[in-house]
Amino acid sequence: MTEELKNSPIEDFDWEAYEKGETRGEKSREELTKTYDESLNTVKDKDVIEGTIIALNKREAVVNVGYKSDGIIPLSEFRYNPDIKVGDVVEVFIENMEDKKGQLILSHRKARASRSWDRVNQALANDEIIKGYIKCRTKGGMIVDVFGIEAFLPGSQIDVKPIRDYDVFVGKTMEFKIVKINEEFKNVVVSHKALIEAELEQQKRDIISKLEKGQVLEGTVKNITSYGVFIDLGGVDGLIHITDLSWGRINHPEEVVALDQKLNVVILDFDNEKKRIALGLKQLQPHPWDALDANLNVGDKVKGKVVVMADYGAFIEIAPGVEGLIHVSEMSWSQHLRSAQDFMKVGDEVEAVILTLDRAERKMSLGIKQLKQDPWQDIEVRYPVGSKHTAKVRNFTNFGVFVEIEEGVDGLIHISDLSWTKKIKHPSEFTSIGADIEVQVLEIDKENRRLSLGHKQLEENPWDVFETIFTVGSVHEGKITEMLEKGAVIALPQGVEGFATPKHLVKQDGTTAQVNETLEFKVIEFNKENKRIILSHSRIFEDEAKAEKAAEQPKKAKRQAPKAEQPTATPIEKTTLGDIEALAALKEQLSKGK
Repeated sequence: MTEELKNSPIEDFDWEAYEKGETRGEKSREELTKTYDESLNTVKDKDVIEGTIIALNKREAVVNVGYKSDGIIPLSEFRYNPDIKVGDVVEVFIENMEDKKGQLILSHRKARASRSWDRVNQALANDEIIKGYIKCRTKGGMIVDVFGIEAFLPGSQIDVKPIRDYDVFVGKTMEFKIVKINEEFKNVVVSHKALIEAELEQQKRDIISKLEKGQVLEGTVKNITSYGVFIDLGGVDGLIHITDLSWGRINHPEEVVALDQKLNVVILDFDNEKKRIALGLKQLQPHPWDALDANLNVGDKVKGKVVVMADYGAFIEIAPGVEGLIHVSEMSWSQHLRSAQDFMKVGDEVEAVILTLDRAERKMSLGIKQLKQDPWQDIEVRYPVGSKHTAKVRNFTNFGVFVEIEEGVDGLIHISDLSWTKKIKHPSEFTSIGADIEVQVLEIDKENRRLSLGHKQLEENPWDVFETIFTVGSVHEGKITEMLEKGAVIALPQGVEGFATPKHLVKQDGTTAQVNETLEFKVIEFNKENKRIILSHSRIFEDEAKAEKAAEQPKKAKRQAPKAEQPTATPIEKTTLGDIEALAALKEQLSKGK
């Protein structure tokens, strides 16, 4: 039945009879009822039809579907659309044509659900913008009511900027785009971010096209990371690297800025292709080196804070943004290589002396050892030749021991100056690193900052005494302590050592003496200058044999000698005076012949 027929008057209605109370007229009551029923929409249970909202209150919406009674729908079913108003046409589901009270029972939610998947697929196909109601939070995002379906809104798709508080979105109605549908699992994914990205891209292009290096803009701190700060410039983001936040050193950008803070930044660089914008904050402040005291010079003392440590030195901040390096070599007068961490740590307040100052290059080197007197300045007075001291062993070499008498004053004990008597192959046989050792200054090398030291000189030279004991030919008991290729080392009394070659180790029975044997040895050579004693075991019995032989020889000669004969005198020619005269005559004749 058309709307025109529904509202058209009955042409043959008997108005006179109606005035008299005879309402039936020519037609029966049944006919009138039939005519009335035919003027209404034909509705059935479980149908989905359209209705018009004719009234609204805080709890319900009254909907006219052209039936003999209006339907009531809870207003909560329209929460996805907070702009609902009287006169809006909505879809309704006929739950019951008439309840006990004769009320038409309608549902807008079921009407939406019955056609939801068709609507969802249609919206995805047409890239349609739809409205949805955010019901609650869930893991990784939000649950959104879309056409009566619970769709998933990922946290990353809520906005183009990171969301810190998801709860503020619960209960809101927002516009979305459907980005994914899984028919098998009946899953729908929506995005609000997709709606604004296209608009933002155009805004970004417009903004970047107007950017210039050196331009100063106002921005809002959008995000803070360990390496820098992202600034919202009004539709496009820029990054202030941590090194461009402050002229001074900082550990984290949070020391300088806070979220949502508004600040001025300068454009350092930008990339049209990748849409990257490099920003600076410190560049808006004058460089601290430019404000450095003009009267500050080399040799002046300054105070500062250790901001960075390295093995080779420490960086000291004497003013925000003004740093100087104390090299480890300038931390102590000692020449031993050490780590800077042995002297200071980050956060320490230190005093130092300016060693170099380059304002143009903005570089400064500092020293702390200069706060103490150079120990070599008066070394001859403090450590004169012949003076005795206690030193600490620092290092070994094959030729000696390096020791430190005090910080910055080093010396070398040559291996030959360790002991008068012991043959030392390596200093580790005599002492150990870190041990104390008594020394005597032998020589001062001020230019190279090195002392020649001795240890054995603390005692008298025992070789003066040995010279009187181990005389050549004397015999002493000794023990073979070591066998070498060229001979044996023999320990003698008085703590001295001697040496015997292999041929002098042959015993009387023809065998060779071995290590740890104790034998008699004869001194065959004593060299005080070279501290050398040459010994022989075999020489003892060899010399005895020679002595016996020499003693027996005269006796044998006496027994075997014949009777003595008168020795025949050997004629001795003598020159006489006559010979001399004959020679003189011959000489004269020769002279005349010439």
